[in-house]
Amino acid sequence: MSDGFRYGRRVGDLLGYARVSTTDQDASLQIDALTKAGCYRVFVDTGSGSLQHRPELDKLLDQLRPGDTLVVWRLDRLGRSIRHLIDQLQVLADRGVGFRSLQETIDTTSPGGRLVFHVFAALAEFERDLIRERTNAGLAAARARGRSGGRPSALSADQVRAARRMYEQKDMTVAQIGQVLGVSRTTIYRALNRPPAGAAPSRRATSAV
Repeated sequence: MSDGFRYGRRVGDLLGYARVSTTDQDASLQIDALTKAGCYRVFVDTGSGSLQHRPELDKLLDQLRPGDTLVVWRLDRLGRSIRHLIDQLQVLADRGVGFRSLQETIDTTSPGGRLVFHVFAALAEFERDLIRERTNAGLAAARARGRSGGRPSALSADQVRAARRMYEQKDMTVAQIGQVLGVSRTTIYRALNRPPAGAAPSRRATSAV
């Protein structure tokens, strides 16, 4: 077997990833587009959309080798937030793996694609800093109104929304969110596991976060 092949395929292949949220949705559109783009193989996840449970993506990541490129039909197939997507792309870049998104025509193996990646990373960092600044401003205002001293046992509606946003973006652990909001980790868990008014219960936060 020549040096240009590993594990029964050629190094530098395009490997596709498709995802649909429910079994009622059809992944054929994504699969067809990825196949036409030249993907050697397409991995498909079907389920609730949980970022923690994507077995086919795990298989794909295990097969990727330096020089390969991961291809998706659209950016949100890989990440549910800018921060999560950037984290995924950084892992790929560290492994010498490229990334392409067909709908957004992004290709990190090209100079233009790498520029877009850096812009996204800067936007994600800006978003995180903005959340922290707003949260800290709210805490400062609360202290100015005489509610400082010790950790509060409950969060305001605005703080709960901020906590949910940070948790869903996978940017910080529950403990870190608690530090930003000035409350205990238990308070954050309690707030996250309580469904918003008029909404169905969301996925539960676990102690592993």
